[in-house]
Amino acid sequence: MVHTGSASVASLAAALALAALTTAPARPQSSLAPADASPARDYPVQPVPFTSVHLTDGFWAPRIETNRTETIPFAFQQCELTGRVDNFIRAATALRGEPLENTKPPGYPFDDTDLYKVIEGASYTLSVRPDPALDAYVDSLIDKIAAAQEKDGYLYTTRTINPQNPHPWAGKERWELERDDSHELYNLGHLYEAAAAHFQATGKRTLLEIALKSANLLVETFGPGKKSIWPGHQITEMGLAKLYRVTGDERYLSLAKFMLDERGPKPGEKTNPRGLSYNQAQQRVVDQTEPVGHAVRATYMYSGMADVAALTGDAAYVKAIDTIWENAVGKKLYITGGIGASGSGEAFGRHYELPNMTAYNETCASVGMDYWNHRLFLLHGDAKYIDVMERTLYNGLISGVSLDGTRFFYPNPLESNGQHERSPWFGVACCPGNITRFLASVPGYVYARQGDTVYVNLFAGGNADIDTGRNQRVKLLQDTRYPWDGTVRITVSPDRLRTFAIKLRIPGWARGEAAPSDLYRFADAADTPVGLQVNGQPVALVLEKGYATLTRAWKAGDVIQLALPMPVRRLVAHQKVEADRGRVALQRGPIVYAAEWPDNPNGKVRNIVLAADAKLTSEFRPNLLKGVQVIRGRSHGLAYDVKGNVTRTEQDFLAIPYATWANRGRGQMVVWIATTDAVARPTPWPTAATTATVTTSPARRNPRSINDGDDPTSSADPASYFDWWPRRGSVEWADYAFAKPSTVSEVEMYWFDDTGRGQVRVPASWRLLYRDGDAWKPVTTTDTYGVDTDRYNKVVFSPVTTSGLRVEVTMQPQWSAGIQEWKVR
Repeated sequence: MVHTGSASVASLAAALALAALTTAPARPQSSLAPADASPARDYPVQPVPFTSVHLTDGFWAPRIETNRTETIPFAFQQCELTGRVDNFIRAATALRGEPLENTKPPGYPFDDTDLYKVIEGASYTLSVRPDPALDAYVDSLIDKIAAAQEKDGYLYTTRTINPQNPHPWAGKERWELERDDSHELYNLGHLYEAAAAHFQATGKRTLLEIALKSANLLVETFGPGKKSIWPGHQITEMGLAKLYRVTGDERYLSLAKFMLDERGPKPGEKTNPRGLSYNQAQQRVVDQTEPVGHAVRATYMYSGMADVAALTGDAAYVKAIDTIWENAVGKKLYITGGIGASGSGEAFGRHYELPNMTAYNETCASVGMDYWNHRLFLLHGDAKYIDVMERTLYNGLISGVSLDGTRFFYPNPLESNGQHERSPWFGVACCPGNITRFLASVPGYVYARQGDTVYVNLFAGGNADIDTGRNQRVKLLQDTRYPWDGTVRITVSPDRLRTFAIKLRIPGWARGEAAPSDLYRFADAADTPVGLQVNGQPVALVLEKGYATLTRAWKAGDVIQLALPMPVRRLVAHQKVEADRGRVALQRGPIVYAAEWPDNPNGKVRNIVLAADAKLTSEFRPNLLKGVQVIRGRSHGLAYDVKGNVTRTEQDFLAIPYATWANRGRGQMVVWIATTDAVARPTPWPTAATTATVTTSPARRNPRSINDGDDPTSSADPASYFDWWPRRGSVEWADYAFAKPSTVSEVEMYWFDDTGRGQVRVPASWRLLYRDGDAWKPVTTTDTYGVDTDRYNKVVFSPVTTSGLRVEVTMQPQWSAGIQEWKVR
């Protein structure tokens, strides 16, 4: 239990009540833009603030409430338990010149951001649901942050706690390793985002003043004629743009643009060891044409570029991010809307490199993807950006949090053999905090306006009170069961009879367009057209940029009725996507589906073959996964028999929304389902190895892949492997505990080796032992313990009857080791 002054997590409720007794110290004030002021330039389309939209539907409202009542308190609790709050207390103690019992730097130099993000999420909830205890608790946290800020505005706990020995990534001096790993500016970007949200939600200036003091230090330090800098991890640009909107101080906007324009290679300059592509500095930002490197950093940069372009009119920025977007949605986007295929560098892969089992698809990258797409919509008023945003939102983003709001995914794969499960927290805990702030702000993505034209972008039951300018307002009441049902009823109530336009998005999936590119397409036709009525009278569907424009003299009580047919659709990927050849994905409305182990025979789904003519139906199951629409049909499952022949069995098939998988334990899952026997993975015949329980010496990775029965394609096959990384040069072990005592005399080891990609190599040597009572004894053999790559290494030994085997692995010096598959006969 971590105790942090006025806020203890012995009971979060008690912590909030105790915090209510504290009073924030007075802080200096700085000027803000007038409440009714707006920038000289801005996005042509303006979002309707989330504070003006109140959702009451059965899909988003419960999730937003779970985020408020479960996820945000849980994330605050984790920030306390893991020392993230204590970092600020220790920094404040150091600033007061008092001795510290613990001078160890934070686990990571970016740990400060986790608290900032959850404060941002809490601020959003406070704006729509007053909560005095939460409000007081946030105030107490802001006091701690203020006390940790240095006199000149510098705020970075890892250096302040121990300036002589900060975290190794921090560097000896301020900012010297910013382009690499210090994350000083990244921390501040999240501070600025949280400060703007807190000010908007509560009207309090406490966190805002901390942010402005910090931003003024940046303005004084960096810029033309001063020091050059760009963030190693982007988001500062977005944060500075928000401070500009709040204050009207153009210095913040100018600095955001300076940081973007400074990005890029410079002759003779030290470069990041990972290469400049890792943080999008391989070219000037205006010269970039495709998304590369770390996916979260990339989307934050593209979002920052959009903000600066909107506020300055920089057309070169717009051209660059438009070009990058076309490449992303045409060659690097998952069907779930996720991005960032590679776990190596958490990065975008090559064109059409979209593996399923090893798909990284970081939750934070999905958040960034939606930030970017929403901003592109605000620039261009085109529904294709909302189509991509919606795909990500309903699938690859909310998959990042469990239905109870307390377990999370960092990567979001599209296939699993049981090695993936949700975690309550992470050492690098960026994703839970991002979930808290994004879910709380979802209502702000539903509507937008341009002058007195109103855009309806997302469909969710609830009401909105929209200021359309010139002292005019309109109220919209949406009634719908979307995304389970495509019937949408919108009651329009302007403040008085007047003529204006309502632009209703007709989703791409309802228009037969799987994606705004040729990366995905529907394999089947939809027979029922979209229906549109106003006051019961049919309206011809004429689309412009994906919107049906309804211009008329609207009066209170007018009703728009939209009917979006939702048949089950099969999708296929571009032939260049090797991982998806011979497979289909299922989609209904905006929801992408997955087959998961609890719903299908024998707990297996990777062996399923779904025929092209198999009839698929849909039904709502209120008691499954808190209420979901499922897809049903017939399929056949493949399995090996004792002789190694493949058998086919007719069986029922059921698929659930992808975002809800892994809420019922660990097991198989697949999004892209085989359509031919050649592509499916037959279930292995049960053997002593495949039915054994696997344990290993300490490791981060789930060892279940060691005996999953899948033959790898090579030692470097990334689909399903185990390794001991980051342990290197050590002696490690893996055990099989057999389901029953077995007589065995042969093993085959297929080693994992990621030469050219990672730090795992075949071992220097290994040996095999068998369990004899409580002792492990070496087997008797004259065979060589082979360490060849790309094949099984067989060892035959004198038969033993035993309850288990152990492989003992001696790693090469400076390298780790791993196993693809371990067979026993």
